[in-house]
This record gives sequence, structure tokens and C-alpha cells, in this order.
Amino acid sequence: MAQTARIVGKVEYREGDGPVVEIREGPVEVSISENDVTLSWVDEEVHGSTAIPIDDFRRYVDEGKIRLDGPEQAKA
Repeated sequence: MAQTARIVGKVEYREGDGPVVEIREGPVEVSISENDVTLSWVDEEVHGSTAIPIDDFRRYVDEGKIRLDGPEQAKA
């Protein structure tokens, strides 16, 4: 089940073996599964999406860099 959140700090991910990419601040859609979290966003006309390990996601939430709109809707 997806829920909404906001990126409010430095949140990064890596595309394969490529460089680390920062997700811009603003609204994202969050889909939580057992092992990872998919973040999806729209930046002007570009749609972005990435999966990050659930431990990284929870660290970003605990650090206040991702603010969930309501309680986490799925727990691993």
C-alpha cells in the first residue's frame, strides 16, 4: 500500500554501480515491502523512482529527512 511523504533533507540513492544521486526535496509516494521501500516523485515533467533498503528508509525517517504523512502503513 502506498502512502505520501515529503523529502525534507538530504536523501540519496545509487543507480546500480553509478554515482550517488540526491532526491530533491518535496513530495514523494512511498511503497513499503518486506525488504525495501520504493520512492516515486515528479520533478517538473520528469518522473523518478528508486528502491532503497528498508533500513536506509527508516534511518532517513528517524533522522527527520523523510516525513511521512501519517503513520507508516506497512511494517516489515
